[in-house]
Amino acid sequence: MSILNIVGVALIATFLAIIIKEQKPTFALLLVLFVGASIFLFLMDQISAVIHMIERIAVNANVNLIYVETILKIIGIAYIAEFAAHITRDAGQGAIAAKVELAAKILILTMAIPILTIIIETVLTMVPKATGM
Repeated sequence: MSILNIVGVALIATFLAIIIKEQKPTFALLLVLFVGASIFLFLMDQISAVIHMIERIAVNANVNLIYVETILKIIGIAYIAEFAAHITRDAGQGAIAAKVELAAKILILTMAIPILTIIIETVLTMVPKATGM
């Protein structure tokens, strides 16, 4: 599916949602949810291809796959949380959207701690220790 197809579906769904929202707000929200999920599902092949490409690059660069997998999970959390936050905002629930974003940030920070620890340890081993006089 090309970007033009995605934009076309999104614009048609937007116009339909605006029209339907006046009569049946619940149906409009369901339409938005369905179209958003459909667009995400259409992109799964591209997402999978990107993940496999990154894994191949990591293997060729001799990078530990645990770190790559953690970074990919962090990226996934960010995208999924953003998607959920947008949907909840569209439903008029800004407070819930803010909580989803906060939860994602905390999860990302938690997952990033081991990587940050390795980076700090690596930098510390590169910096010469000061000798006492």
